[in-house]
Amino acid sequence: MSVGENIKKRREEKGLSQMELASAIGVGQSYLSQIERGTKAASIQLGKEIAEILDCTLDDLA
Repeated sequence: MSVGENIKKRREEKGLSQMELASAIGVGQSYLSQIERGTKAASIQLGKEIAEILDCTLDDLA
């Protein structure tokens, strides 16, 4: 699985919408959608924020 697919899977497991996660990490929903689809890459810092909210590590998302 790609990083984006792992983010989407974990987000859905936590019951969060794209809008909810995007708001929590301070980005737009469309940007998060692009990350999940693999058309944009998240920075390490943004990845850390996503991992923290999704209760996992960066390695879990890789």
